[in-house]
Amino acid sequence: MKRRASAPINDDDSRLFRESIGEVRKLDSVVPPPAAAKPEPRPHMFEADEAAVPGELLDMAFDPAVLEVGEELSYLRDGYSPKLLRQLKRGQFSVQDDIDLHQMNAAAAQSTIIMFLAEAKQNGLRCVRIVHGKGLRSRAAGPVLKGLTDRMLRRRDDVIAFASARPAQGGTGAVVVLLKG
Repeated sequence: MKRRASAPINDDDSRLFRESIGEVRKLDSVVPPPAAAKPEPRPHMFEADEAAVPGELLDMAFDPAVLEVGEELSYLRDGYSPKLLRQLKRGQFSVQDDIDLHQMNAAAAQSTIIMFLAEAKQNGLRCVRIVHGKGLRSRAAGPVLKGLTDRMLRRRDDVIAFASARPAQGGTGAVVVLLKG
């Protein structure tokens, strides 16, 4: 599209324009506000990676319980699939209740375990945890409550399997028990 050449502005046109718009005053120039300071750079990906570490440690491809010092308890009743014990060791069953035997003598611990398992059976629980401790203050005979718990659970008909807990649940100081339904 071609542009037309504009006609030159004469004095009459200029006067007519000024009369029609009225008095004009010059505006003061406004200084723009200073630009907001840029935020300091944050290592978002580094922070996200660091926050993900605890969850990744719990979902390791290998079983960290194997790395833990101490004797690991493990039992599977005859007639059940070894896969069940592997699932129990990997923490694939949800612990529905637990009991702590710390500071108990053997007699008190034995009656507590009996009452706890009877209550679990009555309430229809399938997976429980018994914290027996690692026996670090035991004498040369070894961990008393750990051995007692192991012997008692092996003799009970309502116990399908048990295994030392994962490190986050007490490690070799606790046992996760799978009960008959």
